[in-house]
This record gives sequence, C-alpha cells and structure tokens, in this order.
Amino acid sequence: MKTCQNSFHKGKNPPSHIGHSPKCRILILVLVAAAAPTFAQVQTSTADAQAATSTPSSGAPVTITLQDAIQRARSNDPQYRSAVTDLGLAREDRVQARSGLLPNVNYNSSFIYTQGTGPLPVNCAASTLGCPTSKFIANNGVHEYISQADVHQALSLTNFADYRRSAAALAQARAKAEIAARGLVVTVTQSYYGLVVAQRKYSTAQRAAAEASHFLDISQKLENGGEVAHADVIKARIHSQQQQRDLQEAQLDMERSRLDLAVLLFPDFNQDFTVVDDLQTPEPLPTFAEVETAGKKNNPELRAALAGFEVSNHEVTAAWGGLLPALNVDYFYGIDSNKFAWRADGVRNVGYSTVATLQIPIFSWGSDRSKLKQAELRRDQAHVELTHAQRQLLSHLRQFYNEAETSRSEMESLASSAEMAAESMRLTTLRYQAGESTVLEVVDAQNTLTQARNAYDDGQSRFRVAVANLQTLTGNL
Repeated sequence: MKTCQNSFHKGKNPPSHIGHSPKCRILILVLVAAAAPTFAQVQTSTADAQAATSTPSSGAPVTITLQDAIQRARSNDPQYRSAVTDLGLAREDRVQARSGLLPNVNYNSSFIYTQGTGPLPVNCAASTLGCPTSKFIANNGVHEYISQADVHQALSLTNFADYRRSAAALAQARAKAEIAARGLVVTVTQSYYGLVVAQRKYSTAQRAAAEASHFLDISQKLENGGEVAHADVIKARIHSQQQQRDLQEAQLDMERSRLDLAVLLFPDFNQDFTVVDDLQTPEPLPTFAEVETAGKKNNPELRAALAGFEVSNHEVTAAWGGLLPALNVDYFYGIDSNKFAWRADGVRNVGYSTVATLQIPIFSWGSDRSKLKQAELRRDQAHVELTHAQRQLLSHLRQFYNEAETSRSEMESLASSAEMAAESMRLTTLRYQAGESTVLEVVDAQNTLTQARNAYDDGQSRFRVAVANLQTLTGNL
C-alpha cells in the first residue's frame, strides 16, 4: 500500500507488479471513482463560465432575469418600437378623422386695397352711371376690411367612412403591436437561454477537457507499468487535444451568444452583465382544449386580419362617397366693410352670412369608379388573408403545442441519459484500469457523457422557447 501511495503521490513511475497487485488495484479504483464527476455537478452554478467572458468594470456586473431582459429589449428593439410608433400614428389618424366629422372654427382677418380712380371728372355727378370709386369692381370698395369667424362643416359619406376606417386601422395597429411584443418575447427568450445553455456547455467542455487530461495521465501511468500499449496513450492524447479545441469553440460560442443578447438589451452595447440560470423543472402544460380556446380568444394575428378586413370594407364605402353628393356649410360672423369699426355712419358694422355648397359629381373620366374598383380588390384580398389567418391559427396551435409537449416529455429521458452516461464513463474508466475495456470504449464514454449533458441543456432551452412560441398565439398560459 505504501508503494502505491509513494508512486502516485510522489509522481514516481509505478513498478510493473502494481497493476497486478490486488491491493494496489483496489486503491486505484477508489481514487478514480472519487475523482470522476457526477451528473449532479452539471447542474451547479455556471459562475466560472460567466467569469470567463465578463468585462472588467469598476462596479459589479448587472444581474438580469428573463423578465428584466424582456423589459430592456422593449426599449431598444427597432422592430418593436416601429410597431409601437405605428400604433401611435394610427391613434392620431383616428383623432384627425374624427375632427373631419365636427365643425371647425377659424378666424380670418385681412385687408384688401383696390386702386382708386384718381381725380373724378367734373360732370360725373350728373352722369347716369354716377362717379366710379375704383378701377376694379371685384371688391366692395377701395378699402375693404375682413375680420370674421368662420364655422365650417363638411358632410359626406367619405368623411364618415374615413372615421370608421381609422377606428378599424387603430384596432389593426394595436393587434400588430401585440404581435411585435409577443414576437420580441420569443426573440429574447431564444437569446437569453442561448447564453445560459452556452455557459453550461462551456462548463461541460471544461469538465470534459479535465476528464480527458485525467485519462491521459492514467494511460501514461499504465503504459509505464507495462499494462497498456503506447497506442492507448496516443489515442488518449488525441482525445485530450480534441477536448481542448472543443473548449475553445464552446468559449467562442458563449461569447457570441453574449454579444447577441447585449445587442438586444443595452443601448450602449454593455457586455458587463450576468444572466440568471432558471432552467429548472419545467412547468406543466395546460390541455390542448384550453390552449385552443385561449388561441381563438387572444390571438393578435387573427385580430389584425379581422381589423384589416374591416379597414378594406370602409375603404369601399369611402370610394362610394366619391360618387355621391357632398355638402359644405360655412357660417361667417364679423366685419366685412369699407371701415374697420364696430359701428360706421351710425350703423352697426358687424354682421353674418351663410354659404351652403352642394357638390354633385358628374364626370371625372372614370377616376372615381377606378378608385372604387381598387377598394373592392383590396377588400377581396383582405378577406382571403382573414380566412388564411384562421386556418393558420389552428395549424400553428397544434404545431406549437406538440413541440412544447414533446420537449417537456423528453426532459425526464434526457436527465436519465445524462445520469447514466456519467455512471457509464465512471465504470468504463475503472474497467479500463482493470484491463477489462479498451481505450476506444473510454473515449466513447467520455464523448457520450458530453453529448448527453449538452442534449439535456438543449432540451430545457427547447421547452422554454416552445412555450414562448405557443404564447405568441394564446398569450400567457
């Protein structure tokens, strides 16, 4: 026993009889079993992975949860902000269309000067035509003062249709903003858990590299003891080098995922942040009947298609308004006189007048009917899009629900596979040291463990993204 301890702890080459000594063999098995990592270690904190890519900063890095990430992305994502801007524009269009149905009040103030006649003829007073006051007869005198309020009201089928159309367009913009918000949740969820999984895979790659290095050390010691051939050492060294390359690739992928998430979250491209790894036991899914009911009730894409169809209907009505008469009424109150005064020559100088205009379209070279035809074509297209949205809703509901259900049902199997892979690698390594397995079996067991751990992490992320996709149709489940 002392010979085994001196050989392994002092770094000496073991004698050839160690590999065949029962006591030394038992000691080796115990040491290897104690050094082998278990699957429970895979679920530990990924602080090492986060520290590998953290940027030096004067303060502590910002810790961000998924909800924090969604809130930050809503302020920085251009597509979402564009949808919100369109919603604001649609709201103002509705205000403007409503004002077209109500009387407008304006105040007009002007002065008109007309060139006079100059010196009057001596005998103009005796003339039957009298003395002219100006050279132009379009105005009421040489000086004309206009200072009056104007109440204007326009009545037409087009105005009413435009108001109804703007209300439907507002509902459509509101639905599209909801679509953008839910789509942003999916995008952030993918990037957020992409970084979480990348950090986990980096930790897994670190463990795999350490395991490969440890196995290389074991094979070298066994070769020195004459128990294995030099080919095993070469294979172990190749495997160790491959694991080092995989570790570099995992670090590169983690940095890439961090950069992608930083673009979504920070306006100043800050990389000094950490994310919370909350990929734990997935929550249960509701039944498909409940999901289908929520989808038909809360689906924004269906609401947007329905509102678009209403918009096209009102556009047809507005086009018909161009073929029908329109009435404009103006009521004027104020001064329209040769003198700018409240009273002139003992008479009150303030008065009112009313002008009503009925415009009847007669001939426009077919442009009005062409506009009506365009509106009808857009209405037919909107109806096709509405029916397609209804069919697509049912298809996507089933597709996204199946994806979420399948990914959740596979979670237990993936966890079990990772547990068994860890145990298989431990036992295969022990068997190799006992001379009962080959180096290829050990390398295969290590690769299988790495793949199983990564598959479990990908499975957890897949379920979260699948739920986010399903919620784009149903809202929060």
